[in-house]
Amino acid sequence: MNEHQDDDRTTLDPVGLLDLTQHEIQALKSRYNLADAHTHQRQSERQRQIVSRLSDLWYEAEEGLQAGYEQKFIEAFFRLHRQPTALAKNKTLLSYAASISTMVAGMFLKQQRMAVTLVEPCFDNLHDVLANLGVATYPLDEVALHDPDRIYAELKRRVKTDALFLVDPNNPTGFTLLQYGRRGFEEVVRYCKDHDKLLLIDFCFASFTLDDPELARFDIYELLESSGVSYLAIEDTGKTWPVQDAKAAMITASDDIAETVYNIHTSVLLNVSPFVLNMLAEYVDDAREEGMRSVRDVLERNRETARKALDGSILEYQEPVAKVSVAWFRVDHPELSATELQKLLYAQGVYVLPGRYFYWNEPGKGDSYVRIALARDPQMFADAMALTRQLLDGHAG
Repeated sequence: MNEHQDDDRTTLDPVGLLDLTQHEIQALKSRYNLADAHTHQRQSERQRQIVSRLSDLWYEAEEGLQAGYEQKFIEAFFRLHRQPTALAKNKTLLSYAASISTMVAGMFLKQQRMAVTLVEPCFDNLHDVLANLGVATYPLDEVALHDPDRIYAELKRRVKTDALFLVDPNNPTGFTLLQYGRRGFEEVVRYCKDHDKLLLIDFCFASFTLDDPELARFDIYELLESSGVSYLAIEDTGKTWPVQDAKAAMITASDDIAETVYNIHTSVLLNVSPFVLNMLAEYVDDAREEGMRSVRDVLERNRETARKALDGSILEYQEPVAKVSVAWFRVDHPELSATELQKLLYAQGVYVLPGRYFYWNEPGKGDSYVRIALARDPQMFADAMALTRQLLDGHAG
């Protein structure tokens, strides 16, 4: 543990929980669960048609080869994300959760005796997985990435480890290097290549950048491959489609470490359910055909509901670069911390996440923020926002 780390999270927590996932488990018991970023909204009309064919997809998966359904899913996913290089390289490994892919990455870091610099804030699960594997982890303030003219210099000044771990788009802030076109990623890759750093990127929220006119998603894997940088890239479906957590995650490694990563991966699991892959491929293909509207429309509606309901209250909306499936709010109150606010909302049946856990190295920096999940049924979400505003008005000023 960093000797300067403020690790007093348990004493300030309203129910004595240790991390964000424990909060999310508790929130599953709440009437208004706005904690986890998993998808809890209802099916769109088009998605209901997929559900009506689940028995057919089940029996299809019984008849086909595992490899066939893996290829079907991977092709659908990278076609949606417009990543032809990843598709052509055909070396992506599948698991059933992003945490498993992160664990594989952490096992590689541990095996190679690498310390890692991890962006802060981010979801604390990333830090905790690495820490539990015995990987030394040091923080990189996200602000180091905010000026494309300074990225290289800031990384050179701040990164003292063997590896750099970024989350793009970031959870909870929605920050993404895509706002700079190719240049932001190019500067990160150039730094890592010049200084022989392993680059790890969590792309689990990348679906939310698709079809955003202000964020031109390019073939990132082409940049990674052509640069010769050592890299590990993690992708996921779990935050995008409402499939009751029947999900798949992916990890892709540069050629220089691919065999080692493969050997670690096979020590962890054999395969992902062919039925799940068959079903997910249908959701992914549907999203490509209809331009991600079924996902984006719910998030936009709930984001606007939250902004209107909380406008003028002590919760100030923080405008994200990428409109991901969570909203980040600053608590503007001289005495009320995010943790205290969470306690009050929890007592009313509304569960949000306090910001201090996202600041995994210095929790005190997150005392003024809360995260609200948006992938919810709009009526339930509107009710939760109305109740939240009612409580906030009682603590104005």
